[in-house]
Amino acid sequence: MAKEVSPGVKALRKVVEDVYADARKAHAEGKLVGWSSSKFPCELAEAFDLNVMYPENQAAGIAANRDGEIMCKAAEDLGFDNDICGYARISLAYAAGKRASRKFDPETLEYIIDPNSGKPLKDENGKVVIDPETGKPKKDPKTMQPYTVLDDIYEIEALPETTEKEIAYKNFRREAIKPYRQMRMPQPDFVLCCNNICNCMTKWYENICRMRNIPLIMIDIPYNNTVDVHDTNVAYVRAQFDAAIHQLEELTGKKFDEKKFEHACENANRTAKAWLRVCDYLQYKPAPYSGFDLFNHMADVVTARGKVEAAEAFELLEKDLAEAVKEGKSTTPFPEKYRVMFEGIPCWPKLPNLFKPLKEHGVNVTAVVYAPAFGFVYNNMDEMARAYYKAPNSVCIEQGVDWREGICRDNKVDGVLVHYNRSCKPWSGYMAEMQRRFTKDLGVPCAGFDGDQADPRNFNEAQYATRVQGLVEAMEANQAKKEAEAK
Repeated sequence: MAKEVSPGVKALRKVVEDVYADARKAHAEGKLVGWSSSKFPCELAEAFDLNVMYPENQAAGIAANRDGEIMCKAAEDLGFDNDICGYARISLAYAAGKRASRKFDPETLEYIIDPNSGKPLKDENGKVVIDPETGKPKKDPKTMQPYTVLDDIYEIEALPETTEKEIAYKNFRREAIKPYRQMRMPQPDFVLCCNNICNCMTKWYENICRMRNIPLIMIDIPYNNTVDVHDTNVAYVRAQFDAAIHQLEELTGKKFDEKKFEHACENANRTAKAWLRVCDYLQYKPAPYSGFDLFNHMADVVTARGKVEAAEAFELLEKDLAEAVKEGKSTTPFPEKYRVMFEGIPCWPKLPNLFKPLKEHGVNVTAVVYAPAFGFVYNNMDEMARAYYKAPNSVCIEQGVDWREGICRDNKVDGVLVHYNRSCKPWSGYMAEMQRRFTKDLGVPCAGFDGDQADPRNFNEAQYATRVQGLVEAMEANQAKKEAEAK
């Protein structure tokens, strides 16, 4: 039976699909299409009616579609080190024209199916059909896929078209590129970069601009080593907002539209408030959904937070969650025995592997750090500058600890699961100290595992399962101790 999808989730999916479709349409019509970092002020781009795409979201989608490794390797073949962010490697390979494609026979123009792909074939009773010769489950032909290979859109475009056979081959090779939206995102005419979330991003986006010979509009937000954002820091960022507006005016040939900007700010604030209310539903016990659902919705809040459609969709999702709480329903497919905070970005290529041991032990992710960080709320331009200063990697450790411990208390967690993400060294670097403080201040056990947000080569399934098991044992002991003390 297909999983029931709520009206709010359907609306959010449509919002993202429309953003990608609009960008493809704009590109086809010769209009400007840009790439933007996830925490660049989208309100500025909205004031110029620009079509903007988000490489971080794209890279996460490519990784979740199991094509992160082939794209990371493509970037490494271009000379980029495998120690840099997996998102960056995927994005740089994509900017260079590399694409994950489906293998086919150049003579027959038929796809070559990977015999190891697909789901097990089941009989009319739902039982897996076993191949009598191999003793292994048979594959359902409907779910089997071609081998994945790397292709290059610029090589494809350079192919000759002098004969019918050449034309057919060229067209089929175009169509063989994986059809999901992240693998068919238009190439950029400009790039918007704000490095408040990531110090790798500056060089990542600079390299895209060099490859494509396109303009870079940069907003630099330094690491904030105090809890409060000083007025001098705000002035520094405000001046960059003004410079970015001037650059966008030159790029588009349009004047900055104050009314459109104000409208975008209204939409962005409305979206952020609805998003944060959705995040707060994880405080219910049991939670009406899993933190992994929240990760999936991050594409929506990043891609379209300046659009009214996103605000309306999140408000609809909020109503869905209120109804779920009222009816005692949850999207989590198992009884909630333990509640944990997941620290960091998920391993997108290995989501089923992340979820499996949690499900086995009844562990629900009811607190995340990454998602609420995209809830920018402000009332004026100065407050907007302060809001964009606040990101997991740009605040001091005292504020980072306080922020996380507040989420843990509000969301009633029993433990913390920390992803030491090879792709995100600034984030992972201070997590050992944060783990120590969580245990000391909150009295909850913590467990860490090694992984990567996009490159599956850096994830060890056995290590992860062992760490989850250890965390569960510690939470169980903690629970037993509390029950004994309560008697």
